[in-house]
Amino acid sequence: MPTSAADLLAAARDDADRTVDLRRRLHRTPEIGLHLPRTQATVLEVLAGLPVEVTTGTSTTSVVGVLRGARPGPTYLLRADMDALPVHEDTGLPFASEVPGAMHACGHDLHTAMLLGAARLLAERRDEIAGQVVLMLQPGEEGFHGARYMLEEGLLDAVPEAPVVGAFALHVFANQPGGVVSVRPGPMMAAADHWEITVRGRGGHASMPHAAADPVPVAAEIVLALQAMVTRRAPVFDPAVVTVANLAAGSTDNVIPDTAYLQGTIRTLSPERRADVVASVRRVATHVAAAHDMEIDFVHRQGYPVTDNDAAVADRVLAVAGELVGPESSVVAAEPLMGAEDFAYVLQRVPGAMAFLGACPPGAEPDTAAGNHSNLVVFDEDVLPAGAALYAAMALDALAV
Repeated sequence: MPTSAADLLAAARDDADRTVDLRRRLHRTPEIGLHLPRTQATVLEVLAGLPVEVTTGTSTTSVVGVLRGARPGPTYLLRADMDALPVHEDTGLPFASEVPGAMHACGHDLHTAMLLGAARLLAERRDEIAGQVVLMLQPGEEGFHGARYMLEEGLLDAVPEAPVVGAFALHVFANQPGGVVSVRPGPMMAAADHWEITVRGRGGHASMPHAAADPVPVAAEIVLALQAMVTRRAPVFDPAVVTVANLAAGSTDNVIPDTAYLQGTIRTLSPERRADVVASVRRVATHVAAAHDMEIDFVHRQGYPVTDNDAAVADRVLAVAGELVGPESSVVAAEPLMGAEDFAYVLQRVPGAMAFLGACPPGAEPDTAAGNHSNLVVFDEDVLPAGAALYAAMALDALAV
């Protein structure tokens, strides 16, 4: 008989000590970017004890594991990211980061521990699998496009004779009640773009602004004009966020600088809105500067695309999670999150979904708890068994004998 949801969750809870221990090992030694040698070594150590065919990346320290079922069939992909953030940890946890200036502030240590916990659950249930499970353990999610590197290296061809028919990723969220799984069809997270503007004026003495071309008020005017542009060009049902996150000019009080510098981000939920807002930021800045007889330099760097969940897979997540954690804890997300995720690259190629797993720590309120990317964020480790079981259950559901 296939393993029931209750039995799968019970097995994950029985294995919780190993999952928690692994999470804490990873948390103590965070690594940033595309090259995570210590993290990769830890992952390979765990996989060495499982019936998993392992390959590692050449351009990054990625790990791909293939777990074959008892019968032939298609391939299902489960993904966890492994990298940390350049944040100094101030949580005071007994297993806090031992690396100055680096912290697992977004829960990727939990993701990795849960996926490897799921690998153990699946290895014990290979006779229930018709096909293969690909374990995607990726570096460089935090702005380094790690998933794209893995796709370019042939991630989806890990089992050439059996194409990948679906994909699933799980992300913990400190501002969601512990143990609650949320997902939605369509856009789950936003596309992200980076921009920089340099306003080129003409420096001079601060006492004689008429003899200079002061870029500072022009930069300030651009900031305000961008906010008006968003409210008047982006429909409320196809939203956009434009944030100016850095504004710099000058070096002292009595000198008008010759340049002012702005940089920020654009977040959108559709390709059409994305293209329109990028063009609009350039246009607004160009013409505001021109009105003051100045010019700008504009730099745009395209980030991750929209994380777009397949509707049928999102429905399966809700159903499977409902069996595991109860229907009251398996909910449709009311709205997308305007953060960005490079799992979006996988979802452009394979029908799949990303879901959130609430991990607000006990005693804290989700609305006020320190959030993902905070130097004070704490995740509830009690959700680890549910996450491991959900990873495993999604693969078992897709590849049932």
